[in-house]
Amino acid sequence: MELAEQAWPYLSTAVSAYGVGVLTRAEDAAVEATANLGRRILQAVWRQRGEQGRAELEAAVQDVAADLKDGDAAAALRQQVKRALREDAELREELAEMLSAAGAGPVNVTASGERSIAAQTIGTAVTGDNVTLRP
Repeated sequence: MELAEQAWPYLSTAVSAYGVGVLTRAEDAAVEATANLGRRILQAVWRQRGEQGRAELEAAVQDVAADLKDGDAAAALRQQVKRALREDAELREELAEMLSAAGAGPVNVTASGERSIAAQTIGTAVTGDNVTLRP
């Protein structure tokens, strides 16, 4: 499911920022847009699920929050999202709309040349010899 793969960076950022609270947390303007989009996506999936599905989703989110580097936990959460998307056309439409509004989609970033860097988004990038940072 392409939508689930496109949503994954947002989902992982949201889980990283909020942990399992991502499922019930209200929007916080101070949190970056990526985490808020991931939170909104997970909450949309949460609303679509029944009691058992919510328990499974919560467990998957807890596993990812406990160890963000655990690939198996991440895969289990992605599977939960994929399952929800397969089962609910309205959810697919809602998620596609969210990702489209956020400008999510394939991103190509290229760096070429010695000491070049590439990033989709970046706060501060410092390169070169004898660089000093000033406040």
